[in-house]
Amino acid sequence: MGCVHGKCCSRYPAPSIGGSRDYREPVPKKHILTQRSLHFVDVASHNFTMEYSVLTQRGYYPDSPDKENQDCYCVRTQLQGNPSVHFFGVYDGHGEFGGLCSNFVKNKLVEKLSNDSALLEDPVKAYNSAFLATNDELHKSEIDDCMSGTTAITVLVIGDTLYVANVGDSRAVLAVKDGNRIVAQDLSSDQTPFRRDEYERVKLSGARVLSVDQVEGHKDPDIQTWGDEESQGDDPPRLWVQNGMIPGAAFTRSVGDSLAETIGVIAVPEVLTVQLKPDHLFFVVASDGVFEFLSSQTVVDMAASYSDPRDACAAIAGESYKLWLEHEGRTDDITIIIVQIKGPSHSGTSEYGSGEINVSTITRAKKGKGTSGISASAGLDVHRAVTNGFSDSLSGQHVVSTRSHAIVVPSPTFQSPIELAAEGLRCIILAGEGRLLDL
Repeated sequence: MGCVHGKCCSRYPAPSIGGSRDYREPVPKKHILTQRSLHFVDVASHNFTMEYSVLTQRGYYPDSPDKENQDCYCVRTQLQGNPSVHFFGVYDGHGEFGGLCSNFVKNKLVEKLSNDSALLEDPVKAYNSAFLATNDELHKSEIDDCMSGTTAITVLVIGDTLYVANVGDSRAVLAVKDGNRIVAQDLSSDQTPFRRDEYERVKLSGARVLSVDQVEGHKDPDIQTWGDEESQGDDPPRLWVQNGMIPGAAFTRSVGDSLAETIGVIAVPEVLTVQLKPDHLFFVVASDGVFEFLSSQTVVDMAASYSDPRDACAAIAGESYKLWLEHEGRTDDITIIIVQIKGPSHSGTSEYGSGEINVSTITRAKKGKGTSGISASAGLDVHRAVTNGFSDSLSGQHVVSTRSHAIVVPSPTFQSPIELAAEGLRCIILAGEGRLLDL
């Protein structure tokens, strides 16, 4: 996702083998692929445990091989010292200084929530205050956020209730058991000009809403319908100032983006409240690098096929990476958090897997938030990710929030992007069997 001038934006491995495991294991082994420990946190007030893992992967940009990962994430347990209050967030930066923006918001937003004495009394009000205050402080900081900013998809767990606050087009999804299948329930709605309510709001604020072809004169600008995001993702409607070719934002809400604010982009979150039930198995929080080509249902189907969320994160990230290369010759940054809900009234995930998943028929059409015209030519020295850096320490008020330092190595041969992605997926498959080859 992002502005039109940026380079950001915008089969499956067999299920894990080995049966159930003790999710309260005090010193878990590191995952062979991601080199991360599996974390868990109790929600003592309601007698369940959340078992979770995180993966963030720098994108592959042929024209900018050293481009940083502008995604980041934050997991903080026991906010305000309360053992039943926990926070999960994913931030997808965009623009020249998107990485600085996402890291700034990652730290400030949870800090604002933690310091709000009214957090437990009125979480929705606290969320709104935290987002607006963070946005204001970003504007006043030394970071140039004129045409840079970040999305934010966050989940605040208070006892048995989820408060999901979204700004932008990243996404949170809940897995709901329905008989012998698992259904994906979106916990957020992408905030783009495809949404009629968001379109009308930014138009009233002075934005021109046009696709790139329209603003460049190739299509009639008076046609103000673009179909849906799935079918018209290659050239989506964007926000432009009057009589100008900036900023070209494909989103209608963000933190930062002070120029886009003048034409209606806001940092006010949409907050959804969900009370957890026994048929709620897990939730996923991820950047749009995951959802660009994968539907919410496909992501949930994949995650449900694994008892270990580390395996699920690796498989979903690998599939997303492969599809990006197939369709674009590049990839967006990819970040995903999977949180399994485990307790006396909650079932595990693997026994309710929905069967074989056909990616070719279920993957969602391209959303098209990236810069067009980026391709990888044959013979290009493609890079692939092997593993990411991660801090494994976590206790009490400790914040597990870090920028990815992916280990990226050149391809040993001049493989095409698709061949390379297939090789990466094969490594994930073998990792699930306790082996990791070709690294």
